[in-house]
Amino acid sequence: MRALLAFTGSRGDAQPGILLARALRERGHEVTLALAPNLVAFALDHGVPAVPFGCDTGDLLHAQRTDERFAARDPRARSRALFELQRRGVPEALADLRALAPGHDVVVAGMAGEELAESVARSIGVPFAAVHFFPIHPNSAVPVVPTRWAARLPGVVHRWGWSMLARARAAALSPVLPADLDPATPSVRIQAYDPDLFPGLRAELPGPFAGFPIDVDGLLRDRTSGVRITPNGSVTSTRPGEDSWDLPPSATTRPLADESSTAPMGPNTDTLSTSTSAWGTEFGAQLVIDSATTVFDVDHALHAWLESGTAPIYVGFGSMDVGDPVAFVAMLRAVCAARGRRLLLASGWADIAPGIDDQVAVVGQVDHARVLPQCVAAVHHGGAGTTAAALRAGVPQVICSVQADQPYWGQALQRLGLAATTPARTLTAAKLTALLDLVAAPEVGRRAANWAAGLRTDGVARTADAVEHLLDTAEIHTAGRLQ
Repeated sequence: MRALLAFTGSRGDAQPGILLARALRERGHEVTLALAPNLVAFALDHGVPAVPFGCDTGDLLHAQRTDERFAARDPRARSRALFELQRRGVPEALADLRALAPGHDVVVAGMAGEELAESVARSIGVPFAAVHFFPIHPNSAVPVVPTRWAARLPGVVHRWGWSMLARARAAALSPVLPADLDPATPSVRIQAYDPDLFPGLRAELPGPFAGFPIDVDGLLRDRTSGVRITPNGSVTSTRPGEDSWDLPPSATTRPLADESSTAPMGPNTDTLSTSTSAWGTEFGAQLVIDSATTVFDVDHALHAWLESGTAPIYVGFGSMDVGDPVAFVAMLRAVCAARGRRLLLASGWADIAPGIDDQVAVVGQVDHARVLPQCVAAVHHGGAGTTAAALRAGVPQVICSVQADQPYWGQALQRLGLAATTPARTLTAAKLTALLDLVAAPEVGRRAANWAAGLRTDGVARTADAVEHLLDTAEIHTAGRLQ
């Protein structure tokens, strides 16, 4: 089998594609993995070949953050902004996939860019598989509006709402997608999440239900194993023995506090009260010292920090905007300190400098499978990948949703007593404290542990099974048409 995998979007959208590409390669298949240009290096860095298509997702996120219509009260203005954003870069992505597609037997895509990838598959007459990280297909089990009041509406309203949403999306993309394609091309929607999080859904959708594409062996753990400190006092993320590297979309160099400084650190001031010695002695494993640089092993430092004190509260917002990073870190530090808890912050794409002191550790990314079980709570944006990782770890969650499917995960887990949720735009120190109080209840911890015990972790393998089965079905279908 020769498979073209097209996974655009943020890192959370790309990770399942990378894991699926590796799984199919290990089964002997030929795979072309196409990712957004800014995520190709991420795949290559983890040993999975990839090629670019479409536009930089960092640019799309920036466009969304700066478009005032997304914050407008008028839902029509928000809808117009969303549909325009969905169309942006589609012609370029379509051209890239058309150039890549010939010679492949199947096309697979994530939810982002699903329509354009399917149009390419139909144009060359090969089967298509969409990997859904959330139940967006019309159904009556999931409220189309992610609120408590919407959950009380009749199921027929939910199904109608999802159908209208699908039609609106198709209409928004129709000007930039080809029409009159072969409707007989076999296709499947693989449901890559745990349907039991949405009671009644399993009976609503045909599946297949593969489960969350969990990174069970840590393939996608962060490879930024070092921090380089130069004589002029700057700190950059690096790997031992290599030059400094970019942490998109923020710059790599940040001022590091002086040995005696207690000022907070950040993009203009600093985000942590720490010093160069904190990296290399108390928590860090010193790897290189010369006249130019000092390099410390962040993985070792984080492990030592986790082992050195009480279980922390984990906070990570992935590629989402956290607003003013200095105020954000100050708020988190104050809330955790008031609770007598340490803070572990995965800064992701936020413009926050790395560093470690007794009470706070800031790193770029973490290995969720290794770190989350050592935390008392996980505060995050509600991306499907982070939600799944926290479910697997059995840790109570506070989901502060920003966009897309995130509020649905927040509401779903809150209804099941596994999390508390709020829109990120409403997050304050007082609200975060109240939400952490809710998930600190013993019954929430018990429910989270019970859910973790039953969570399947073979989602990547079952997704690969579904792709192979689709191709087998397509071959039988083709043979039947030729007879």
